[in-house]
This record gives sequence, structure tokens and C-alpha cells, in this order.
Amino acid sequence: MPMPPPYSPIVRAGDWLLVSGQIGLAGGAMVTGGVEAEFRQAVANMTGLLVGEGSSLAAVCKTTVFLRHMRDYPIVNAAYAELFAEPYPARSAFAVSELPFVALVEIEAWAYVGS
Repeated sequence: MPMPPPYSPIVRAGDWLLVSGQIGLAGGAMVTGGVEAEFRQAVANMTGLLVGEGSSLAAVCKTTVFLRHMRDYPIVNAAYAELFAEPYPARSAFAVSELPFVALVEIEAWAYVGS
């Protein structure tokens, strides 16, 4: 039996929720359909973590997006605009050489849950 990874998927720090990087895993396997499908699943995974802490995607103030291929940026950007509402969270995006499970995209977030 594999050891669980040595990190928490979501951590509360005062008025903040910090969501660890999420990839397009569903049911223990990567979703099919390319970078857009993976990104949508990663955001769904993030949403589930936030809801589990009594929050929502609307509380997200900052995201970081990691892409295996910067050429996928326009695809992810279009999906991001659909999944997040204005005013959009602050965001950074980086190309990386490799992601867990050979993912094409990963997203992490900070959500403010204070008053």
C-alpha cells in the first residue's frame, strides 16, 4: 500500500485557506481530453476542497497555474475565464518541465475566508 503524500491538500491559516496544487485526477486516474479537461477537473477538485472547509471558488484571491506547455495558455485562460468570476483572482502562470502523474496543468490557490 503506497504511503500518503507528505502534504495537506488544504490548510487553514487564520483567515486564509491555502489549497495545494490540484491536477486533473478523478477517481484515482487522470481525466482524458487534454489540457482543458484536466484544468476543469483540477478546478473541480479545488472547489471540493474549498466547499469542504465551508468556502467556495468565489473566495479565491490568488492562483498559480503550472503548465507543461505554454502553448496551452490560451486554452487554460479561456476555461479560467468561465470558471472564475470577476473580479478575477490575481494569477501567475509558469511553464514547467514536468508535473505529477504526467499532468498537463496544475493549479494552486489562496482563498480569503475572513470577514
